[in-house]
Amino acid sequence: MNVDICVIGGGAGGLAVAAGAAQMGAKTVLLEKYKMGGDCLNYGCVPSKALLAAGHAAQSVREADRFGITATDPTSRSKDIYGHVRAVIGAIEPNDSVERFEGLGVKVIEAAGKFVGRQEVEADGVRIKARRIVVSTGSTAFVSPIPGLNQVPYLTNETVFNRHQLPEHLIVIGGGPIGIELAQAHRHLGCEVTVLEMVSIIPKDDAELVDVVRQQVLRDGLDAREGVKIIRIEPYADGVRVVLEKDGGEEVVDGSHLLVATGRRPNVAGLDLEKAGIEYSDKGILVDARLRTSNKKVFAIGDVTGGFLFTHVAGYHASVVIKNALFHLPAKANHNNVPRVTYTAPELAQVGLNEAGAKQTGKDFRVLRWPFHENDRAQAEDATDGLIKAIITPKGHILGCGIVGAHAGELIQPWVLAMSEKLKIGAMATMIAPYPTFGEVSKRAASSFYTPSLFSDRTRKIVKFLSGFG
Repeated sequence: MNVDICVIGGGAGGLAVAAGAAQMGAKTVLLEKYKMGGDCLNYGCVPSKALLAAGHAAQSVREADRFGITATDPTSRSKDIYGHVRAVIGAIEPNDSVERFEGLGVKVIEAAGKFVGRQEVEADGVRIKARRIVVSTGSTAFVSPIPGLNQVPYLTNETVFNRHQLPEHLIVIGGGPIGIELAQAHRHLGCEVTVLEMVSIIPKDDAELVDVVRQQVLRDGLDAREGVKIIRIEPYADGVRVVLEKDGGEEVVDGSHLLVATGRRPNVAGLDLEKAGIEYSDKGILVDARLRTSNKKVFAIGDVTGGFLFTHVAGYHASVVIKNALFHLPAKANHNNVPRVTYTAPELAQVGLNEAGAKQTGKDFRVLRWPFHENDRAQAEDATDGLIKAIITPKGHILGCGIVGAHAGELIQPWVLAMSEKLKIGAMATMIAPYPTFGEVSKRAASSFYTPSLFSDRTRKIVKFLSGFG
């Protein structure tokens, strides 16, 4: 079979390439060995947000009294909660289905693909020769080699949603975004939850903003233990026991279920990349700025490249590849303005540099802050725990922004746009924000850039001088 584009992997990035290429007239084949939609639809973004939504709903009932509403303590019905998760997946599934993509003109082969030459791939006994090949095989949960882990049953993000009963006491190993999201979701649904993190929770984000999340999960009753070393794991009664080293001593945590959330690793096994002359490591496939591999006829996108492990980055990569592969344009991927969001309550969002990253540059910068408790909409909704931090050069160029608080994932978007379009802080400050909205925190933070000069002694002197002219 001879085609223009062969895509290996039917996750977010691969589907975007296949759909775009086919609709633009390119003869396209897509190879997917398991489930269309990949990790995001089936085990990641979609089911986790559905479970979080259920948890947040339960927590809203518990907290209704703060609005003068009396409500009984919510009862979590496991069957219906997991049914909701599966229903959400089912509602989105048709958009990623084989039928839809074949309707767009994509030849879909439901089998694993592997390289048999520099521009040849084999899947289900079919040999495919393509002008361009795109590897979009994603990533899978990385399971740390903890002593005793192979002696007990454990969950990952790929199995935690395939359940029918909520765990009584969930132990989560790993306090990164995935671990802390699933931990809070289960806590809000009434489970006992213990998080074990070697360093600190959400370690890659701004420490000041992370602390707002930390204080909230502690108030939720979640047992978050940071700075611990896991010595071993062993069976205990009907569940598991985790033995820890903490402050030179030994502690044990007993739970009914164990969730391992210790990171991701790229899916490169079985591709026979060597036969295509493609360089890779345990961190992923090596690509240049145009997302080309060491074999310039082959591109790699999304998680398999080992960079930003986000669905929206995979989609962005797809657009870069389309420009290169179909239109022969030297388009390059720019990852400077990639946003990330942790969907806890409160949410935590970041784009560009945080304060620690700005300090590492050695250049001058200013930090603009505005607390959520100064926002009238936040007061009305009793959602005052939060803060925005914008990192700005002395000349008003935006280096980054972090937000923790209600709707942070939505609030970060104008900052992403501003940075992408190289707008200065004045554009955000002069924006007319509707009142009352959470979005006003961005305008107020931006406006504070001008406060020192606007209300300075020099300004007062100018105003006084001009007042003499009537």
